[in-house]
Amino acid sequence: MLESAITYLQHADPMSVYLFLFLIAFFENVVPPIPGDVPVAFIGYLICKSKITFIGALCWASVGSTLGFMFVYMISRYFGMKLYAEGGGSVEHWLTKSVQRFFPPSDMELLRRKFAAHGYLAVLVNRFLFGSRAVISVMAGLMHLKIPLVLLAALISAVAWNLLLLYGGFVLGSNWQHIGGYLALYTIPVSVIFLLLLSFSVWKFFRERKS
Repeated sequence: MLESAITYLQHADPMSVYLFLFLIAFFENVVPPIPGDVPVAFIGYLICKSKITFIGALCWASVGSTLGFMFVYMISRYFGMKLYAEGGGSVEHWLTKSVQRFFPPSDMELLRRKFAAHGYLAVLVNRFLFGSRAVISVMAGLMHLKIPLVLLAALISAVAWNLLLLYGGFVLGSNWQHIGGYLALYTIPVSVIFLLLLSFSVWKFFRERKS
């Protein structure tokens, strides 16, 4: 399927390419198995061979990524508010019971205050974190992080990541398929550092709550 899309993009008009960029970037966030990075890198390669502009590709890909992230975030935020709505009566759903067993409603406000800064940082670097983009949008919604700050952080992250993808595909030229190996140089160290920071914060939170 991906090879068919690449073949189509080689002969498509610029607006069709921009629309494809928007859709692949959007649905990559909504349906995580969809590969979004490789097609964006390929578009970077096409920039020097077609009428596609770097700015146009960057804008469409970044807007698609941001809206996809915010779509999942808003759904998660809505259900998170339902999950911890005050005066909501008895909760029958087994998932809700499980969540409230580990994170009682009385503790959620403390949890949000403790992890708010980490949450915005996670959104800011979400595009650089290996295999956890969809999880971060869901968690940001459950934590009820502020919409304007989440939108700004998600947009910055999307622009920075798509800039790397497009520029990498442009520079590598016909070797654009190797973009994954180069991106690992960015994603793996950032992911390890963030996971260590998050693990330490979670351990500290549970130790304080236990004491």
